[in-house]
Amino acid sequence: MSAKKTLNVGMVGYGFMGRTHSNAFGQVNKFFDTAYSPVLKAICARDRAKAEAFASQWGYESVETDWRSLVNRTDIDLIDIASPNDTHAEIAIAAAQAGKMVLCEKPLGRSAAEAERMVHAVESARVANMVWYNYRRVPAVTLAKRLIDEGKLGRIFHYRAKFLQDWTISKDVPQGGAGLWRLDVKVAGSGVTGDLLAHCIDTAMWLNGSIHRVSAMTETFIKERPHNLTGKVEAVGIDDASAFLARFDNGSLGLFEATRYARGHKALYTLEINGENASIAWDLHDLHRLQYFDHADQGDLRGWRSIHVTDGDHPYMKHWWVPGLQIGYEHTFIHQVADFLKGLESGEWAAPHFREGLATDYVTDAVLKSAKGGNWEQVQGPAASSEN
Repeated sequence: MSAKKTLNVGMVGYGFMGRTHSNAFGQVNKFFDTAYSPVLKAICARDRAKAEAFASQWGYESVETDWRSLVNRTDIDLIDIASPNDTHAEIAIAAAQAGKMVLCEKPLGRSAAEAERMVHAVESARVANMVWYNYRRVPAVTLAKRLIDEGKLGRIFHYRAKFLQDWTISKDVPQGGAGLWRLDVKVAGSGVTGDLLAHCIDTAMWLNGSIHRVSAMTETFIKERPHNLTGKVEAVGIDDASAFLARFDNGSLGLFEATRYARGHKALYTLEINGENASIAWDLHDLHRLQYFDHADQGDLRGWRSIHVTDGDHPYMKHWWVPGLQIGYEHTFIHQVADFLKGLESGEWAAPHFREGLATDYVTDAVLKSAKGGNWEQVQGPAASSEN
C-alpha cells in the first residue's frame, strides 16, 4: 500500500466544536482507509495557557494565539474554523487567499451577505471547502436520503422538523463572552434561527430540495441580560424562539420550529417526511433508528417499523463494530472528515460546500426578514453551483 499523504491541520478554537473536530481528525484513519493522514499541526486561540492545555490533551504539535500567524504558516494545509460566528468570514477569506483548504463551523456567515464573500473567496482560490453540517452523516439520516433518492417515498407532501433546548430560560443567564457568545447578536448574528434551525434547514434541503418561500415568527422572551464583557445590562438582540412555514420547490410544505425555551429538552432534533407511498421519521435522541412506514406493506401488517441502523449495508456502518452495536454523535464528525478526505482523493469535493452553506444562510435571512415584517418572503439563491 502506498504511503499516505500528510494533511497538516490548523484548528481555530478550542471549545465544544474544537473538541469534536479534533477527535474526528485523530480517529478517522483508525476506521476509514483514505489516501490522506491528518496531522494535528497547530491549535490557535487567544488564551495561550488554555490553548497549550488543549494541545497537550488532543495531541497538537504547536500553539498559535493569532489566527493570522496560523494562516500564514507554510506548514499548514487546512484551516478548520471552530471559533465564534463573528470570526468565520475574516478567517475563511484570509485562509482561502493563502491557498489553504477551509472547513468552517455552521452557520457559514452571520448573514448571507457575509457568507457570499466567503463563497467568493474559496471559489476564486479554487480551494477545497466544507461546512460542518454533521447531521447529514448520521447513518439513519443518510439512509433516509438513500430511500428518498430511490423514490421509495414517491411524491413528497410534507416536511417537518424541530430542534428544542431549554438552557437559556433563566433571566439570570448573561450574554456574551466565552461560552455565552450565542446570546450576543453581534457575535452570533441571530439566535436559534442561525444556530439550531440552520441544522434543520440544511438537512431539509439535502433531503427534500430547495426552499423558495417562508413565513416566520420569532420571539425574544427575555429582553435584557447583563453582558459578560461590559458588565452592563443590555438589550438582547437574538431570537429565543423561531418558527416558520416553508414552500419547497418540489411543491411540498414545510414546518420548522426551534427554541431554547422548551423545558425538559436539551437537544431534541426530530424530522418527519410524508410522501405519497411512505413516510420517514428520525429523532436525535434515538439517532441510530429510522422510523419507516410503507403503504405497500400487506394491509393487516401495515404499520410503522423501527429500522436499527447498525448493519454493514447501512451507510458508514461497515467501518465500525458488528451489527447491533451502536455509534453516537461524535461519529458523525468522523464520517464528515472521511468523506472530505475521500473527496480530496477523487477530486470531487465532499458536500456541503460553502455554496450550500450560503443557501442555508439565504433561508435564515428570509426567516428573520419575514418575522420582522410579518410577510411571506422569497428566499434568495446562489447564481451558480460551485466548481472544483
